Amino acid sequence: MSKHGEIRRYSLIIEKIRREQYPAFREIKDYLYEHGFQVGDRTIQRDIEQIRYDFCIEIKYDRTHKGYCIDYENSLNVESFFHFLEIVNTAELLTESLMESKDTLKHISFDTGGGLKGIENLKPLLRAIKEKRKVSFKHYNFHTEKTTDYTLKPYLLREYKNRWYVVGIVAGTKNLRIFGIERILNLEIRTETFRTDKNLDPARLFDQTIGLIFSQNTVQDVILSFTPTQGKYIKTLPLHKSQQVLVDNRHECRIKLHVIPNYELTQEILRHGDTVKVLEPAWLAGEIQKILKNTLEKYNTDRRL
Repeated sequence: MSKHGEIRRYSLIIEKIRREQYPAFREIKDYLYEHGFQVGDRTIQRDIEQIRYDFCIEIKYDRTHKGYCIDYENSLNVESFFHFLEIVNTAELLTESLMESKDTLKHISFDTGGGLKGIENLKPLLRAIKEKRKVSFKHYNFHTEKTTDYTLKPYLLREYKNRWYVVGIVAGTKNLRIFGIERILNLEIRTETFRTDKNLDPARLFDQTIGLIFSQNTVQDVILSFTPTQGKYIKTLPLHKSQQVLVDNRHECRIKLHVIPNYELTQEILRHGDTVKVLEPAWLAGEIQKILKNTLEKYNTDRRL
């Protein structure tokens, strides 16, 4: 069985447990069979153990409900694991389609945003993070238009909008920095190791953040009112995992986010134009209003010239 096949089984097991209320072992086995996997009990038990060992996702048997469930409290990076499964399964389905017909690519359109640039840096950076090794590289800054040498203690790889970033601490500093891997040159994995700061948990910070920019703001409830039509898109593609629908009728779709407001949240709100209005917090509504006024003033200035 290929590695793709194993990952596909993991995905189906997780899918069945997430969708059903405490499915029994036999139900999980039947679900795998329905999707083309005729495997024995020991294989399924081994898959559950591998999910726990490889991905730190705890699947336990609940004796009260006589079925299986995910123990979210004792699992690590659950959302990242689910996203990983989505990527792997999509890749597998496309690979199978391509093998069946060479014309497959004629019927698929990919975003040409350049998200794969610098992808060769992913594997060595991930190894450095696991082994707690410092890395050295040159990095181009869009704002200063300069290339600078850095030595970094890498903590985390972050994917956002089909681009990859490495998060870590630059030598001689204490604050986390973020570097786009597509702008990293001459990457070197050093033999020198480092101790991680137990007080720094970038993954947890990102759990409460949209995008990349860390903010000095605290976690807050952000309430947004969308038009009914735009609300349909927001419900199918949430802005953040904390998103809750408060009101959903023919007048509006009102949602609540529990996040640290930052630049990317502001940009997301502005991206939706006149289909959204910030209700809370008041300071964020005022900030959006100020940006929109400044934008309008630029157009008014252009007319006078």
